[in-house]
Amino acid sequence: MNHPIEVEGLGKSFGDVPVLKGIDLSVQAGTMYALLGPNGAGKTTTVRILATLTRMGTGTARVNGYDVVRQAREVRASVGLTGQYAAVDKMLTGRENLVMMGRLYRLGRAAARRRADELIEQFDLVDAAGRQAKTYSGGMRRRLDLAASLIGRPPVIFLDEPTTGLDPRSRATMWAAIRALLGQGTTILLTTQYLEEADQLADRVGVLSDGHIVAEGTPGELKQRVGSERLELTFDDENALGAALAAMSGEKVQREEDGHRVSAPIEGARHLKSILDRVEQAGVEVRHISITEPTLDDVFLTLTDRSGPSRAPGGTVPHQSPAAGESHRSPQAGDSDRSAGSDALSGRSDQSAASAGTRETRSR
Repeated sequence: MNHPIEVEGLGKSFGDVPVLKGIDLSVQAGTMYALLGPNGAGKTTTVRILATLTRMGTGTARVNGYDVVRQAREVRASVGLTGQYAAVDKMLTGRENLVMMGRLYRLGRAAARRRADELIEQFDLVDAAGRQAKTYSGGMRRRLDLAASLIGRPPVIFLDEPTTGLDPRSRATMWAAIRALLGQGTTILLTTQYLEEADQLADRVGVLSDGHIVAEGTPGELKQRVGSERLELTFDDENALGAALAAMSGEKVQREEDGHRVSAPIEGARHLKSILDRVEQAGVEVRHISITEPTLDDVFLTLTDRSGPSRAPGGTVPHQSPAAGESHRSPQAGDSDRSAGSDALSGRSDQSAASAGTRETRSR
């Protein structure tokens, strides 16, 4: 199957509040698709619909060839889901958690133990396998959680902000585990607010804002949409900064919020030399020079900005040129689609429903 995840015109409202307004996406087999968006954009709602935990409003969605409405049981049997919080039984050991999940997947006792041992070794939990999960670090619990979602060897995995709250070392360990899954041909849909995570792992990225996918492409393609390389200049004091701004009149200069630093887009080596020559001719001493490329942070801020022009790509504050004379686990409360209101099916918020629903998926 070339595209295990296919979505067309997906819509969802909670009461009178629309959350998804007709999104389309397709994920190629053996690749990762990262869904980015601000809080309340509908990321978790999308995952929950694809995992059959929330009913869609309009549109169609197929996972592994199965319709998520008419063939929900088949979908659940062929996917894994890992959410923002590790939903493991803290009173059981790591091995006992995995064996229990194997039994819930209707593996025999011996088969469940064998599969648990395979995953314990794969996720580097051998030394801790006999300890209660409550003694695990946050990173270890997240690895155990991901391992539990793989008990049934699902060809498709949904990762809903799987590294939220992890320290950099634990996050890097999770990234290594996710890369290994991709290497084995697993298809992954990731939601995240760590832009570096999407940049490092994803083959394609979709930016979800106000219920629509407003941009889609490879990380490189999306970066090209927000502009070229930028020249950053840092000065010692406000006087030097002011003189440099005057020398750079006519450029699209942006003054950064931190310190005496400005940036401007550059188009090639000649343009770069022209700017630096003008600053030097003005007698301004530059303390630091750097050239940066656009990042997914720039893409995110540019394409999802709801606050108007007060901020520019990269989190900078625009400066007008002087010459112009102008200027599968319960979602974390912070990411949530909670603005959607109450879940029409359960009478609970989308976040609360996710907690119960994910456990339901695992037990089926």
